[in-house]
Formats: sequence, structure tokens, C-alpha cells
Amino acid sequence: MRHLPVPDPGLPDHRSPRRYLVWIARTQLRALLGGIAFGIVWMVSQALMPAVIGRAIDQGITAKDVPALCAWAGVLLVLGVAQAISGVMRHRFAVFNWLAAAYRTVQVISRQATRLGGTLPKRLTTGEVVSVGIADVAYVGDAMDIAARGVGAIAAIVVVAGIMLAASPPLGLIVVIGVPLIIVAVAPLLRPLHHRQVRHRELTGELNTRAADIVAGLRVLRGIGGEQVFAARYRKESQSVRRAGVEVAKAESMLNGAEVLLPGLLVVLVTWLGARFAVQGRISVGQLVAFYGYAVFLIEPMRTLGEAADKITKAHVAAARVVRILAMEPEFPDEGTQVPLAPAELADPRSGLVVRPGRFTAIAAADPVDAQTIADRLGRYAEVGAGSGQEAGYGGIPLAEVADVRRRILVAVNEDRLFSGLLRDELTGERGEGGLDDALYAACAQDIVDEVGLDSQVAEAGREFSGGERQRLRLARALAADPEVLVLVEPTSAVDAHTEARIADRLAKARSGRTTVVCTTSPLVLDRADHVVYVEDGVVVAEGVHADLLRTAPAYAATVTREERAE
Repeated sequence: MRHLPVPDPGLPDHRSPRRYLVWIARTQLRALLGGIAFGIVWMVSQALMPAVIGRAIDQGITAKDVPALCAWAGVLLVLGVAQAISGVMRHRFAVFNWLAAAYRTVQVISRQATRLGGTLPKRLTTGEVVSVGIADVAYVGDAMDIAARGVGAIAAIVVVAGIMLAASPPLGLIVVIGVPLIIVAVAPLLRPLHHRQVRHRELTGELNTRAADIVAGLRVLRGIGGEQVFAARYRKESQSVRRAGVEVAKAESMLNGAEVLLPGLLVVLVTWLGARFAVQGRISVGQLVAFYGYAVFLIEPMRTLGEAADKITKAHVAAARVVRILAMEPEFPDEGTQVPLAPAELADPRSGLVVRPGRFTAIAAADPVDAQTIADRLGRYAEVGAGSGQEAGYGGIPLAEVADVRRRILVAVNEDRLFSGLLRDELTGERGEGGLDDALYAACAQDIVDEVGLDSQVAEAGREFSGGERQRLRLARALAADPEVLVLVEPTSAVDAHTEARIADRLAKARSGRTTVVCTTSPLVLDRADHVVYVEDGVVVAEGVHADLLRTAPAYAATVTREERAE
């Protein structure tokens, strides 16, 4: 029993679409060769049947030799059994090869998406990722699926051509020359099909992105009455996709028509010449029947070759999109090797911020964007040029050189998403449930869990929860991770004042002795902080405790009281 997906998909060759497809084929080479072997037996057994029928007619019926007729009937039965068994096995291998290629592609893309993190949505739209995950992986699988039948078709054509050349060189030459000519005639139809498929994929990706944006902002759109405007835009873009799909269908219909017409003409020619040769006595009646059988049979392998060309073309287009994702590099790869000595200070020289270890530090900024920018630098999601002396550092080591910086420093923002799946897995991930109860308590999220249960299914983006509930669940997830440094950006902006006060009290206790940074202008949170820094124009201009800053820093007091008035 072979299990899919495999535990480790391996390292893909993403230097080009062709190399990626070759890599996929190599990773499942045994199954691919098995499918090809059964595909050859399946096709060749069919290719031999007309010859056996012809011999049965000549040596059995025409010669009135019953034993010979029975012998050839037995051979025909053996071929039929071989065809049936090999057909079943070929199909089993084909399904496995399709699934293995599709699953492996999904695995390497998922792994790369995890590696890229926030880089992926900046480089690629949601719709393009969806198109790759749904359509393109299937086309890659199709290429592996068609391999068995494609090679079998080639083997059958070679066998038929050999038999016909031995029986009648003129008819054999017609097949030997005609098949390559048909392939050459069909080839020019593949280029426009390729270009139209690429255009259709691009438009489909853009439409999926539009749909994702509309669904994500549906509540807002309803609130401002913008549903009709975006519906009109979606309708317009969907019509563009439809027109591109029609163009692809036109190219495919031309290809499919050629796959039927050209082999049909070859069948007519072979049948006509075979009948003339039989009348002239150059071939026997049995050979005429066999040649007619060959002419009809050749339609199937030649259509299979056309299908193979179509699927391989689609797979090449799909592989190009997969390779594009695999070739991306994170903006800030985690390649550091140095381990800071505890206790370690976190510093941002550009703003003048120094976060002392084990303390609850709050950043209040006149412009919230400045606080967000500082948080990005502290988590190494944004940085200044290396060697400038302005890079953020941890324990005196530039963040670019710190080992496992993403595990050591966790930045949680309100743009973080809840993913679909069990709520328990969403909150704990691979860390287990140790400390989850404390995290839920500190984030005031126990009531949410009590209502729905940890084993409840979370919809994509946590749509079933309100904004405040999602924010508390995200906070609980960040606290449960228990990093060395936790940076929170406006963690209480969507909750009421009563809940905010409880979170502020519990957060300070939950992170006691651990380095915590909160970007906020909420007086309830600022009052619980061990240390508060006030930022103007991206630079720290005042610091101390909340009560002292209210008296000594008028700009700070104005910012904080503005927040109180807003509440």
C-alpha cells in the first residue's frame, strides 16, 4: 500500500518549467516506469489483434482449417486478457502518478509559502496563489498521467508500422511517413493554444483576487453601499475571463478537429489502397481485414499523441507558475547563526528605542504609523541597509545575524489571520497546549472558547467571530507561543474599555519577567507598563512611566487624552 502525500517531497528543481516537470518525473520514476510498461502492453496487445484476426481468416476460415482457427482464436483470447489486465494496472498507475505529482506540487508550494511568509502576498496576488493550488497542480498531474498512454501509443504505432511494412511495404510506408507528417501538421496549433492558455490563467488569477477582496471586505462594502460597484467590476472582469476561455476553446477545438481529421484521412488512404491491393491479389483477404483494422485502430494512438501534446503544453504553462513561486526568496531570510546572551536588550538605533529585558515596555506615537514601523524593525520585517549602524539589534547583535530570530521575537499585528481548521490547532500550532489556559485568561478569550469549544471548526479568516473576538483570539495565540520577546501592535483596539482594562492587568502579569513591547496609545494599557516611550516623527522624544509623562510631556498627554476622548 502506497501512501500519499509523501512525508518529504524533496527539493524541487525550479530552474525552468521543463526541469521542474523532469524533477517530478524522477521523484516517482518507479511508478512512472510501471505505468509506461503496462501502457505499452495495453496498447501493443490491441495493435496485435488485427494481425491475429487476419491470420485466423487466412489460415482458418479461407483454408477451412478448424485447429488453426481455434489456435488463433486462443491467441486472440490471450491478447484480450492481457489487454484487460494491463488496462486495469495502467489505470491504477496513472491515477497514482497523477495524485503523486499533484500532491508533491502542493507540498512544495505550501512549504515555500510558509518560508516566504509576508513576502508572498507582496509578490503574488491571492488569486494567483489560488489558481496554482487548484488548477495548475492538476495540470502537472495530467502530464504524469498521460505519460503511460503516450509512450504506449508510440510503441503501438511502431509495431503496426513494422507489421504493415513486412506484409506490404507500400502500405507500411504510408503509415511510417503519414504519422510524422500528421504530428508536424498539428504542431503549429500548439503555439497559439499555449499563448491563450497563459492569458486565460493570468485573467483567472486576477479574477480570483478580486473575488477574495470582495469576500474579505463584504461587511464594509455593505456598510458603505459599495456592493453594486464591486459587483460591476467583478462582472466586467469575469467577462474578460470568459472571452479568454472562449479563445482557448477555439484553439483546443482546432487541435481536436485536426486530431480527428488527419488520422481519418490516413485511414481512408490505407483502406483504399488495401482494397486495391486485395483486388489485384497483392495481399490476402485476411491481410485486407487486418489492414482495415489497423487503419481504424491507429486513430486511437494518434489521438492519444494529440492529447499528450495538449496536456504537456498545459503542464508546461502550469509549471512556469509553480516555478515562479519556488524561485522567490524571502525579503529577510533567517540566516543568522549568533545566539544572544541572556538577558538581552532589544534596540532600534534609528528611533533611539532601547527595550530592556524582562520589562513591559509601551510605545506611544503621535502617528501610529511610526509605532508600526518601529515594530516592523524590531521583528526584522523592515530594516535599513546593513553596515549603516542603524540596524535593529538583539543583545548587541544585528537582527540579520541572530539565529532563529523569528522564534525569538514575535510581532503580532491586527492584520494577522485566523486560518481554517480546529480552534485548538489554530491557537497552539505545533507547541502543544501547555500554557494555553493562561494565555486565554490573559487575553480574556475564555468566554469564546467556552461557547464554541476548542474542537470547533474555524472558518477561513475566522469569519464567524466578531472583530473583537478575533483580536482576543490572536492575542491568546501570541501569548501561547511564549517567545523571548513579544511585540504587540494595538492589541486592544477592537475591544470595549472594560475588557481592555482586564487585558492590560492580565497581560502584564502573564508576561512577568519576559520582554514585552506594546504599541498603543490606550491609557489603560500605558498605565500598566513598566516603561513608556513617546515617539514623534519616528524618534523617541520622551520616556518614563505613564503618570510622569502626563505631567512632563505635553505632547504625550495630548496624544493620550485624545485617545480617551475618542473612546
